[in-house]
This record gives sequence, C-alpha cells and structure tokens, in this order.
Amino acid sequence: MGIDEQERVAPEEIAPSPKPIARAEGLSKTYRAHGLEVPALVEVDLQVGRGEMVAVMGPSGCGKTTLLNCLAGLDTIDSGVIEIDGTDLATLSDARRTDYRARAMGFIFQSFNLLPVLSAVENVELPLLVLRVRPREARRRARETLAAVGLSDRERHKPAELSGGQRQRVAIARALVNEPAIVWADEPTGNLDSDAAGEVMDLLEELNRTRGQTLVLVTHAPEIGARAGRIIRMRDGRIV
Repeated sequence: MGIDEQERVAPEEIAPSPKPIARAEGLSKTYRAHGLEVPALVEVDLQVGRGEMVAVMGPSGCGKTTLLNCLAGLDTIDSGVIEIDGTDLATLSDARRTDYRARAMGFIFQSFNLLPVLSAVENVELPLLVLRVRPREARRRARETLAAVGLSDRERHKPAELSGGQRQRVAIARALVNEPAIVWADEPTGNLDSDAAGEVMDLLEELNRTRGQTLVLVTHAPEIGARAGRIIRMRDGRIV
C-alpha cells in the first residue's frame, strides 16, 4: 500500500508553506430553533498552512464538525471571514461556491459516502465527471489515484465487496482525484477497527509527507490526533 515509488520525494522537499491556505477570522455561528439560541462557534480565529496536517479535537458538541463544515463552505456563518487558497468564500454565489468546492477541495467522511451501485473506480472518477472531464481522462486519473492508495486490484469491486479500510481508501482516492488544494476529513477512522484505522492514518500521513497534501481532520480519538502535525483543541465553540 502507498504512493508509487516513482512519485516518492524526500520529506524535506515538500515542507509546509508559512502562507496559510485556509484562514478564518472572527468566525461565529449560532443555531436557532424553537426560540432557543445555541452558540456553535464563537469568534474563532484559525490559520492552516499549505502542506500542514492538522487535527481538530475536543469533546462532543464543542463545534468541531460545525467548524469544518463552515470552513469548507458546506454551512453558513453569522459573521467572520473565511478564505481558502486566497478565495473569500463570502464573495461567491451558491453556484460558484459549489463549483469551487468541487475543484479545490476534497472530502473524507466517517460513513465513506460511496455509491453502492458503482465500482471503486466509478466512485473515484465521479467528481471528475461532474467537472465535465472527458470520460477517458477521468477513468485514467481514477485508476492512477486508486493505485496510489494501494487498490489497483480492487477497481471493479463495489463497496459491499470491500472491507471498511478499503472503502475508506476508495473515499480517500475520490477526495484526491481532482488534486485539491485542501482535504477535509470528518472522523475518517470513526467506523474502522484499530488496525484499519492505523492503515488509513499511515496513508494520510504518507500523502501529506510525500505530496505535500494539506489535510484538516476532525477526530475525538487521541491516538488519531497524535498522528497530525498540529492539534487544534476546541471547547464550547471556541479554540482553546
């Protein structure tokens, strides 16, 4: 498993850049329902450098997933500024924000979110087809990315025919296939046993080290957070 040997470079050749690829200032969000107000994010300031692998940690309900969703433009904010790779998300219409996510971001979810009727390679190529990449080129890139995560021999298998760890590797390949500026991962090992979780984290670390892939992952597991280069801890909607 892992990156093709021809693509390997010395870790020092791809070092995190001091210029932030993700920046949030004064980020606030409050959920309102039935006359109640629940602050989810309170004046959050955050920077992620290009090439960093960052873990966001904290107790349940502290705002970790809300922060990730807001940074990725999946959820709205009440106030503050979010810039991803120099683009202010607030300046984009809904349609342009959706297109920007598809082109510049990758997503890894706890529940894999693979389409059960599609094979591994079809799941991976789907984001490219949405971006109107030609089918032959999309298939070539999907196969290359599956090979990069060690699943060349599982291209034709559907999700039900794969183990949990293999499904998550397919999901990682899907997140990487469009060569995103940043990958967001929400509890990427939450549905895996300890061995599979370790393999997935080995892969994410390798991608970060050898390709300089920027990764921001939410986790409640200390052993997973410890694998990141930096830990951001949250409590009650604030970074502590």
